[in-house]
Amino acid sequence: MGECSGALVVTGPSLVVLAAGRARRYGGLKQLAPIGLHGEGVIDLIASDAVAAGFSHIVLVINPETGPEIRRHVSATWPREWSVDFALQAQPQGTVPATLAALPFLDPTIPFAISNADDLYGREVFSLLSEHLTTKSTNCLIGFRLDRALVGDLPVSRGVCNVVNGHLTDIVERRLVHNSPNGFVSDDGLSPVSLDAETTVSMNLWGFQPAIWPLLTAEFATHDFTESPEALLPVFVGSILHHHPLRFDVLHTSSRCVGVTHADDLPLVQLEVRLQVELGERAEYAFDR
Repeated sequence: MGECSGALVVTGPSLVVLAAGRARRYGGLKQLAPIGLHGEGVIDLIASDAVAAGFSHIVLVINPETGPEIRRHVSATWPREWSVDFALQAQPQGTVPATLAALPFLDPTIPFAISNADDLYGREVFSLLSEHLTTKSTNCLIGFRLDRALVGDLPVSRGVCNVVNGHLTDIVERRLVHNSPNGFVSDDGLSPVSLDAETTVSMNLWGFQPAIWPLLTAEFATHDFTESPEALLPVFVGSILHHHPLRFDVLHTSSRCVGVTHADDLPLVQLEVRLQVELGERAEYAFDR
C-alpha cells in the first residue's frame, strides 16, 4: 500500500498529507505549485509549518502517476533529518481510502492529523491542532470562517459545519461555493443557497483518535463506489456523528486558509504568502538555510 523513505522516529504527532489528488481543475501538479517567495511548493510550506508546530512525522499519500515527481522533489529539498514516509493510493477513490493508505506508516494506537496538500493553513493553526492531539482525548476539526477560506471567485467545495457548544453535530459537503455580488452562495441545488460569511467550514484539517481506524475500514468496505466513485472524509464524519458516540471538538480560528484549486488561484496565493512574510507571520524561506 505504501513505501517507506526512512526510519520511523516519532516524538510528536504525525501528519498525513493527502497528496494523491489528480488536480483536474488546476491542470497541473498543484501540490508543488510554487507559492513561496523562492519557488517553494504548497507541500513545502505545509510541512514546514507542521514541523515548526510540533509534528515530528509526515506521511505523504501519493498516486502512481504524480507520486514519483513528488518523491524526487521531497528528496531534493526537504531536510534529511525529517521523518517522512510515502504511502501509495493506487486508485482515485477519495480521502477515506487515502487516509487508510497511510495506516502502515502510523502507530494505530496514537492520534494523528490529516490535511490537504493544496491548502495553506498556517503555522498557528497547526500549533492549535498539535496541542489538541497531545493534550486531549477527543477528535477535532479546525473550523475556518467561510470568508477566510476562499480565494478568488471561482467555485469550490466546502464542508459546512453545524457546531453546538463547541462540538461538531453535522457537516454537509457544499459544492460550487463562491462569492457573488449578493454575498456567498452555493449553486449545488441544496438549501440554503446563501451562506453567511461567518459560517464555519471544514478545510479537511482533522485530528483523529485511534478509535477512528475501524470506522474508516468499515466505511471503505461498505462504500458503494459504483454509486459514488469517492468516499470522502466530510461525508464519512457526517455519517458517524449520527451513529457513533465519538466527539469532535471544533477548534475555531480566524486564520486565513488559501488553496490552489484553480490555475487562477496561484497568483492570489503567492500574494498571500508574500503578505504573511512581510507581516512576520511566516519566514522568508520554507526550510532553514
